[in-house]
Amino acid sequence: MTASLPDIPSHDPAPNNGLEPSPDWVIVAKIVRPQGRHGEVLADLLTDFPERFAERKRLFLIAPKVAPREIGLERHWLHQGRVVLKFAGVNSINDAETLRGIEVAIPKSERAPLDDDAAYISDLIGCVVVDVHSGTDIGLVSDVDRESTATALLVLETKASGQVLVPFAKAYSPKIDLSARRIEMNLPEGLLELNAPATDDGGQEPQA
Repeated sequence: MTASLPDIPSHDPAPNNGLEPSPDWVIVAKIVRPQGRHGEVLADLLTDFPERFAERKRLFLIAPKVAPREIGLERHWLHQGRVVLKFAGVNSINDAETLRGIEVAIPKSERAPLDDDAAYISDLIGCVVVDVHSGTDIGLVSDVDRESTATALLVLETKASGQVLVPFAKAYSPKIDLSARRIEMNLPEGLLELNAPATDDGGQEPQA
């Protein structure tokens, strides 16, 4: 998926079936089960650009401990928040069953272009977040939480407070330099303490 900046981030590579994440691939769907009698499969969407399937003639199948496999895409359609895919050479329920749980990918170079005020979440992960008021490094982005609140939260790993949540909001004027792996933010005083993990002596629970 994508990471729209600064209010609606999302993922472009999804977890890679227990493999080390590859910088070369973007996971766009994960096959759930066969769908129909002629080799179609039902897949969870892991992209913010499902309309791009209409432009794709080839995809790649990603499975543990094997090289990515190129496969032709004959047709597709959206179905109840998921996508149905018909691959070339997959023509029966038995053929489709062998694809259960496999991830569907594209080369990273083929990602959809983004607006200037947007970024992919996979590009944000591993960046250092810097508080411009103090000039100090707060921590590394380990994930982005888009489910807990309306505003996406950067999940930061810090030395002082462990895991901290920081709203990825325009109000904090995020400035992203992907070449330097750095995100500068104007954070209000007390935000990090508010969003730090709870402690044994009654510390604050994480909030958004």
